[in-house]
Amino acid sequence: MKDLKSIVFSAFIVFMLLSCTKDELADSDQTDEEVVVEIDDTDFEATDWTTDTHSKDADPNYDEVFEDNAVKRLDIVISSSNWQSMLTDMTSLYGTFGTGRGSFSDDDEDPIFVPSEVFYNGKEWYKVGVRFKGNSSLASSWASGILKLSFKLDFDEFEDDYPQIKNQRFYGFKKLSLKNNYLDKSNLREKVAADVFRSAGLAVSNTAFYTVYVDNGNGPQYFGLYTLVEEVDDTVIDTQFTSGDGNLYKPDGDAASFASGTFDEDEYVKKNNEDEADFTDVQSLLTILHDGTRTSDAATWRTKLDAVLDTDVFLKYLAVNTIIQNWDTYGRMTHNYFLYNNPATNKLTWIPWDNNEALQTGKQGGSYALNFSGLSSSSWPLIGYLYQDTVYKAKYDAYVKEVIEDAFNETTIQALYTSYAALVEEYATSEVDGYTFLNSSSDFQSAVSTLKSHATSRKAAVTSYLK
Repeated sequence: MKDLKSIVFSAFIVFMLLSCTKDELADSDQTDEEVVVEIDDTDFEATDWTTDTHSKDADPNYDEVFEDNAVKRLDIVISSSNWQSMLTDMTSLYGTFGTGRGSFSDDDEDPIFVPSEVFYNGKEWYKVGVRFKGNSSLASSWASGILKLSFKLDFDEFEDDYPQIKNQRFYGFKKLSLKNNYLDKSNLREKVAADVFRSAGLAVSNTAFYTVYVDNGNGPQYFGLYTLVEEVDDTVIDTQFTSGDGNLYKPDGDAASFASGTFDEDEYVKKNNEDEADFTDVQSLLTILHDGTRTSDAATWRTKLDAVLDTDVFLKYLAVNTIIQNWDTYGRMTHNYFLYNNPATNKLTWIPWDNNEALQTGKQGGSYALNFSGLSSSSWPLIGYLYQDTVYKAKYDAYVKEVIEDAFNETTIQALYTSYAALVEEYATSEVDGYTFLNSSSDFQSAVSTLKSHATSRKAAVTSYLK
């Protein structure tokens, strides 16, 4: 182990590409039954374990894990057999690497977890569960032959197999996501979008920049610059609300639109309290949203709606989301948000998620204009019905003005882009072929310039809208 650590924490060197080529990955096309996760080395001592770094008893250390003005390094060590199991599983889900389907698997299963070692700042975390993660970004990256894939880490996923790691944490965090900045040549959008939501006073995951190296038997391979993202169902609800005991939903599917007649418990995916078959909060929201008082007695409708949904939070979120142009979420897509029943208010509270597609016009028809022209209110009633109400629209307009003057102030945001670009440029432009979305190093600066121009254009759009 000492030799391993000395390798992992040697000077910053980008090694040669993995010897596992696309052709070899294609040869791994096997059936689900042949995917076997290797559980071994059960007899070990967690010598690096301390209360502050590894124990559940430690509070989440945000200063250490989510430092804004640093690029930190994580090393993930996976046995060659477990790595092969991960690749075989991906092939069964998404097709042959480099020529796969580029779409969701038929059964929409998550990729498998395997045990790994994680190294950070001279310390080891033991038998950490690691898997690939993502939806279309995962499928598309895989189909394109790019191994810079997003990862999910669960630090006590395998505690039943390895009692030594019971309740293992990473500076107080059980789960973390490493986002691959899919199709983002600036590598900044996921982080900046989260910064803007937080600056506006909304609950949102913390983020930070990390370089990721993976050793699957051939030495550390630079997988590229990633954005580390805090998991909502881990520490966000525990630290940004008075209690983490309320129902947390991650809607996905038709029910996530809240259109009339779409209620489906299976699509209001519970991320906690799974054993309690109580969906009355989201069901009440759907019922009240479509109540006839919306058109016959708007004041009564608002009172009922305000009792089950934190409409102020939603309207502020909507203002931020529309200004920054985040299309890959509610309004275009039936996913990429959480709803949390805040115990302090007994109201469902909106939490944004997965912001790598933000800060651009976007696909699938693109982001809506600030007045939501073209939006089908019956298809997306949380936006359409609230915007049609004069009281809610006035609140939304006030938040639009507030956000463009503060959280997404043109001067402030452009300075943030400059600062973050200087911070990460050397790590983004040193990504290697097969592990990057950049075609050349010049792509990075061009993407940053585009972001700065976008900030200017959004100020103009808001000015025009508020007139």
